[in-house]
Amino acid sequence: HDLAGKTGTTQNQVDAWFAGYHPDIVAISWLGFDQPRSLHEWGADAALPLWIQFMSTALAGKPEQNIRPPADIVSMRIDPITGELALPNQQNAISEYFMLPYTPKAAPTQDLAAPLDQDTLVNTIDEALPSPME
Repeated sequence: HDLAGKTGTTQNQVDAWFAGYHPDIVAISWLGFDQPRSLHEWGADAALPLWIQFMSTALAGKPEQNIRPPADIVSMRIDPITGELALPNQQNAISEYFMLPYTPKAAPTQDLAAPLDQDTLVNTIDEALPSPME
């Protein structure tokens, strides 16, 4: 099934939780004590397995469904270094989701993950350094 969620652990591991959803159901698993004290557990280790067990039962026999983003959310390929739009054939591009008003607007002029030749790098550094004092 297409599922999504987020783990959580409070300071000093007093609470551990996982909140997740499927197009038909939202569920949260929480672990903690009535009198706050450390569980010595993380949300991913303690709460997530409980959530998975519950959702496995709740979704048994239900047809697969994809989670569809809202109409104002779009997926775009971006450069992981700059956060700008990826070049068309950029090998290290990743997909991210954006709200329409906040999508990246421009692609870089070169692939920043591509290695620079040594002469270009040395010249760039030399131009940036102040002149030596005489």
